[in-house]
Amino acid sequence: MLIYLDDHHCKQGLKPFSSTRHVSDIRVGILTIEEKWAQLLQLDSVGQLSFSDSISEEVIKVPANVIPTKNNYKSILALAKNGNVIEESDEIKILNYPWDIFQKNEWALNHDFEILTHGRTSQPIHASNAIQNEKNIFIEKGAIVNHCMLNANNGPIYIGKNAHIMEGVFIRGPFSLGEESVIKMGATIYGATSIGPFCVAGGEIKNSIMMQYSNKAHYGYLGDSVLGAWCNLGAGTTNSNLKNSAGEVSYKIDQSSSSIKVGNKAGLIMGDYSRAAINTSFNTGTIVGVSCNIFERGFPPVNIPDFTWGNEKYDFSKALRDIENWMKLKNKTLSMDQIDKLKNLYQTEN
Repeated sequence: MLIYLDDHHCKQGLKPFSSTRHVSDIRVGILTIEEKWAQLLQLDSVGQLSFSDSISEEVIKVPANVIPTKNNYKSILALAKNGNVIEESDEIKILNYPWDIFQKNEWALNHDFEILTHGRTSQPIHASNAIQNEKNIFIEKGAIVNHCMLNANNGPIYIGKNAHIMEGVFIRGPFSLGEESVIKMGATIYGATSIGPFCVAGGEIKNSIMMQYSNKAHYGYLGDSVLGAWCNLGAGTTNSNLKNSAGEVSYKIDQSSSSIKVGNKAGLIMGDYSRAAINTSFNTGTIVGVSCNIFERGFPPVNIPDFTWGNEKYDFSKALRDIENWMKLKNKTLSMDQIDKLKNLYQTEN
């Protein structure tokens, strides 16, 4: 049995993240949606994933924005196999918009912790740490965690392979740290927060997701927010997640879209390869597109289009050059597939 994760129906609503990746490659909780399916199918050996557009009778076509868990994935497969519409419920959550990622992160993180730790034993927790609810903490091989406060009373704490949490860090679950990621000294992190693999995090973070290879390495606040891959927030950068009026916040997917009210907590949504200069202050309900270089004297606009450089359009060759420079810092380079996706996105908007 093959499972085809179909994102044709949901890509538009999940910009800017779907502009540069398949929807199943969006991280919510500890894992991406694709990684969740791979883990679940491996547990029961019931099938494998397919990304071919050639659909045969043996393939079950599943919406890529539906979040699978140990409790619901068989029901999702049964509904999809019978051609039934999959609707959101207490048991099934669906990503329709980018802010759904931070709004549903706690739910997903708790379920991913169960997927990843089922039947396994954590590495020992170093005696220098102050811990609460040890059974709800899981540390993978090679991770370094010393002289920290780990409070898992309100949700699990998962520390990935070869990750490093420096001294004096305060963490309140639910929380996850990806493979080889680093949390700088003295950071304060509240749940539900997910730091993906190969990231650097510092300062104060609450209910936020960093997908992979992104940096928020210094002081400043990140709350109710989502950063894509290869993003960088300069020192002192802070976002607002609550209006001074405490009223409801609205997002616009892009400048031509209608506003959508999302509740009274809504922070920064930033697409892949985007960066903000030191001391940037983002208003509530800000969406930054793909490959933007943000440097403003005042508050940046709440909608920043793809390939924005200050107040101008990014020259494409310079945008690629700058992305490559950032990737070199982590010994990576742009693939031809990534370049083609960026080129197509740039040409679409010109």
